[in-house]
Amino acid sequence: MSTLTFQGAVKEVTGSRYLLEVDGNGRPRKLLLECGLHQGGVDADRANEAPFGKLVGELEAVVLSHGHLDHSGLLPKLVREGYRGPIHCTRGTRDLLEIMLQDAAFVMAKDIEWENKWRKRNAKPLLEPLYEIDDVEQTLSQCVSHPYGQPVHLPGGVTLVFRDAGHILGSAIVELTIPSGGQQKRLVFSGDLGNPSSVLMKEPEKVFDADLVLMESTYGDRDHRPLEETIEEFASVLEEAHADGGNVLIPAFAVGRTQEILYHLSVLYHQGRLRQQLVFLDSPMAIKVTELYHRARKALDPEDLKVLNKASSGDTAQYLPVLRMTRTVEESMAINRIRGGAIIIAGAGMCNGGRIVHHFRYNLEASATRLVIVGFQAGGTIGRQIVDGAERIRVLGQDLAVKARVHTIGGFSAHAGQSQLIGWAGAFRNHPRFFLVHGEPETQKVLQAALAESDIEAQIPGYGDRIEL
Repeated sequence: MSTLTFQGAVKEVTGSRYLLEVDGNGRPRKLLLECGLHQGGVDADRANEAPFGKLVGELEAVVLSHGHLDHSGLLPKLVREGYRGPIHCTRGTRDLLEIMLQDAAFVMAKDIEWENKWRKRNAKPLLEPLYEIDDVEQTLSQCVSHPYGQPVHLPGGVTLVFRDAGHILGSAIVELTIPSGGQQKRLVFSGDLGNPSSVLMKEPEKVFDADLVLMESTYGDRDHRPLEETIEEFASVLEEAHADGGNVLIPAFAVGRTQEILYHLSVLYHQGRLRQQLVFLDSPMAIKVTELYHRARKALDPEDLKVLNKASSGDTAQYLPVLRMTRTVEESMAINRIRGGAIIIAGAGMCNGGRIVHHFRYNLEASATRLVIVGFQAGGTIGRQIVDGAERIRVLGQDLAVKARVHTIGGFSAHAGQSQLIGWAGAFRNHPRFFLVHGEPETQKVLQAALAESDIEAQIPGYGDRIEL
């Protein structure tokens, strides 16, 4: 029998990894589904540092649902340790990986350099990065991209098909047809399912046949607010910030969320509702991703693009004329001279580093500042501390009082909410086995109960659990 072992994103949101051992005529063939980075705190760091061991020499293929680092961020480490097989993904994912993994290696190098200065002074052993830029280049050379809907033959008689997950550029639902015990079993992994209300992405595809389904559950305990209400709340926050003379800080998730926020700012601008005349995109990675989205706009939702094209008379340079992309450190530092009237979108999305924490130093202790949280904040992150009501935080070796007004606007989420997850799960025929992944434990229990009310039984696996297909 073929088996699946849960190696990450179980009872947690990050660190996606599942080991597939295919019944291959006496010799199991090993495939890895996802190779994600754990995010948030010391435990995550330890999990990321753990070696892959003998698995590196046994793996024959890696399959990736999309480019977010919690799904892909350990690929260069796997390659650094010796993996030389193919990494199967969509073209959009391959293009995003080039940006995201290079950025991850760069940030890691800077963090290690900073930490090792302290360690040298204190005669502590020096740290090594998980991987370097050369490992990223090798990883990219091993990527093999495929369009949605095209069957791909993998080792052990496995067939792969990608379906559009509607989450970010290139995101996919993964369908694997796997020989097991003399039968063909179909495993479907949702990846991250998109929010149909979100702009720019198409709706997630429904899948109807499976024997086993791994389904994400990030927002399994609630539905998002309707998009119209969300946009009105966002516009209201911007208006209040302008009236109070403060800046607006938006921690940027470089892929997907940033582009969506820019879209809504563009619409508000053309409606005459954006009072701020300075909008900064202060994230080199988010800038590169935004430019990639622009080049790949044929893959985006044509109805959403039609709105912008109509407003700007077809001139893409006029989508948001007040936008300034700050690529250099000097340009970023210059923003801190602006005491009010600006919108600053800066990485990182969970406030664990990047340029946003530098902007915190100059803005977070001002009551006129608005901090707008537009994405999920994992446990252990600075963003989560703020959302949970922390009155003080520590960044860059400095204690800061959180005097800014904090607004959590969940309706911009690129993840499906509870009702959408249940609707997607309900499309399957013949009651496949469901396993909930990518969610915090309490959230998963709520979704499990809600699914049961729709006559869908779902299990919540633990780390290391192994099941037969």
